[in-house]
Amino acid sequence: SRMPVPPSTHPRRLLPLFLGLFQGALLLFFSLFVTYDEPSAQAQDTNLVANQVYSTFPFFQDIQVMLVVGLGLLLTFLPRYGFSALTHNFLLLNFSMQWALVLQGLLHHFHHGQIHLDLHKLLISEFAAVTVLISVGAILGRASPCQLLVMATCEIPIYLASEWVIVTCLGVLDVGGTITIHVFSCYFGLGVSKALFRATQQPLHPKETPTPRSDLMSLVGTLILWVFWPSFVAVLCQPGDAQHRAILNTLLAMSASAVTTVVASSLLEKDGKLSPGHLQNGSLAGGVTIGVVADMTMPPVAALALGSLSAVVCVLGFRFLTPLLGRKLTLHDQCGIHNLHGLPGILGAAASVLAVLVASKDTSGSHSSQLSPVGGNASEVVEGQWGGRGAGGQALCQAAGLAVAVGASLLAGLLTGAALRLPRLARPPERLCFDDSLYFKIQDQAESPGTDSGAEEGALALKEQV
Repeated sequence: SRMPVPPSTHPRRLLPLFLGLFQGALLLFFSLFVTYDEPSAQAQDTNLVANQVYSTFPFFQDIQVMLVVGLGLLLTFLPRYGFSALTHNFLLLNFSMQWALVLQGLLHHFHHGQIHLDLHKLLISEFAAVTVLISVGAILGRASPCQLLVMATCEIPIYLASEWVIVTCLGVLDVGGTITIHVFSCYFGLGVSKALFRATQQPLHPKETPTPRSDLMSLVGTLILWVFWPSFVAVLCQPGDAQHRAILNTLLAMSASAVTTVVASSLLEKDGKLSPGHLQNGSLAGGVTIGVVADMTMPPVAALALGSLSAVVCVLGFRFLTPLLGRKLTLHDQCGIHNLHGLPGILGAAASVLAVLVASKDTSGSHSSQLSPVGGNASEVVEGQWGGRGAGGQALCQAAGLAVAVGASLLAGLLTGAALRLPRLARPPERLCFDDSLYFKIQDQAESPGTDSGAEEGALALKEQV
């Protein structure tokens, strides 16, 4: 047998080099351009700032728990990829948030050579990072950390541009990020997946099938996301009535989606048993759908109906649409992001069009609260006027926002996916996908002596290359 070729050290050093240069550049940028707001001399202003911090920070902490713990655990359904799923999710959140902070600061908050940092700007950057964490779900396990970081580098500026067009130019109402975050990130991820894997049908990998233990961990992640989701939807609403309404609507929608998921999953299985994958995703679909209409004036029954409908759409997507797209379009969607974020997101956008049109016939008063959109550019909707456009015009804007989110993200995703095919980015070979030992020192494996040292050396040489 031939001796394994000594592997190149380039790919192994690429990740620390990339992250080290990035953090170093950020240190320099912050030292030159970033500062905190000067403390106000007036006691009244000080109290106002304190109230804003105390009202926002609990929401912010909830969102941190959602993204770091909830979403991280949700991705651990791959039995031998738990370390990687949790750690890469955590790394991408921090990387993307800092990158978004820089870009947001330069684009929107650069005054007199300085960017004044506050909690709200950090929150907006966190929302931008969410898009990356969702998109990665399409290629989870089959991409290297370097590929994921390049994907994040490309996605954040495209998201910021798309969000600016949707919220600022079109005036779309989307306080919970249904269109701007969920729909955008879903189709960006699918575009990346399509371009990265091209027309090859991805066969079922032996390490891809969840085990009861990995599914249980993932379900714990779902429960954490389910508990904290109202904070994600309501954090950018105007404090008071709008925020209260958004929290109530989200709770109702998510409760309905949890119950309906059990109904739909049980009916679709021949023996009436529940699918863990359906539970992990369908229970959250109501939160995705309700975001765009959460603070609009609508009866509580509408929130329940949307939650139930979103769960049905999500479960049907897993059962029928994902296999169909895999066969017909050779589209690989590892986490089923199309079923949890894409389809419920489109349903939510359609509901917002309907809500605007129905509200225009309601003579009782306001149709929507004043909003602080996801982009942080405060825009007020004149009561009964939809910003001077009329209900028909606003409904058209909602539909146009959806079209922009889908079109821009798909195109950008395809281009990004093509860039990720660069051999330097160390995509793992098929036989080593979905395996933590590629990226982590796994203690029990290191201590147990191998039976076939020759095969082990060959595998190690291959690992070194990636």
